[in-house]
Amino acid sequence: MRKRTSIRTHHPRALAQGATLALCLACAPALPAQTPPSAPLVVLDSVVAVVNRHVILSSDLDDEMRLSILDPNNAGQTLTRAQVLEQLISRALIEQQIRQEDAQAAMPSQAEVDARLGEIRKELPACVHEKCASDAGWAAFLAAHNLASGRVAAYLRYRLEILRFIEQRFRPGIRISEQDIAAYYNDTLLPQYAPGEPVPPLSQVAPRIEEILLQQQVNALFDDWLANLRKEGDVEVLDPSLAAAAGGTAGGGSE
Repeated sequence: MRKRTSIRTHHPRALAQGATLALCLACAPALPAQTPPSAPLVVLDSVVAVVNRHVILSSDLDDEMRLSILDPNNAGQTLTRAQVLEQLISRALIEQQIRQEDAQAAMPSQAEVDARLGEIRKELPACVHEKCASDAGWAAFLAAHNLASGRVAAYLRYRLEILRFIEQRFRPGIRISEQDIAAYYNDTLLPQYAPGEPVPPLSQVAPRIEEILLQQQVNALFDDWLANLRKEGDVEVLDPSLAAAAGGTAGGGSE
């Protein structure tokens, strides 16, 4: 039987309370002697979830919601905090696995990060609208969305690292047969063409079909792997309003 991904030595609720208190104490100015003892304590941040003892803060959700403008998959939609928490929980589990396997080969180079940033500035719909290809337009875009250039670079580097890790871990063992390619061509591709419309021959589109089928299988393997990490890990959502995002209830760890 496979062991749990971690052993919790302190209950996450106590950890969350301690983390919130520490944040308050560390950030609050010293109270003058004449301040009444009943002065209210201002909470600047709070713990919303704990993933194998990795703390996710409310400010992390705010940060991720701002950065989501850079994801082409989110074009035209605004993510909820529950959706963002779900992403951060999955990301924490993947990152822990990458570190556990010491997958240094998945780390992208600065050139790859710069190339991805260049693509976003030229192709992201929101960026095209705000003319991010120019330095002035990019600076205006960052300011409008309350983003720092260094934080954007770190975000892109991490996304590239995850994508490369997934490809390295799941793609090598996948084999696509000629029968699979032919079936996709006949059952999926050909019906997309209207009668009389020129249809590319199978030999021409076979490499693209193979890539599509490979990616589908990679995604399926990854989804199963991530679900297993979620099942065996220790995920606890401490904010009742966000508990549904983790498929559990606030205050209770997943088993």
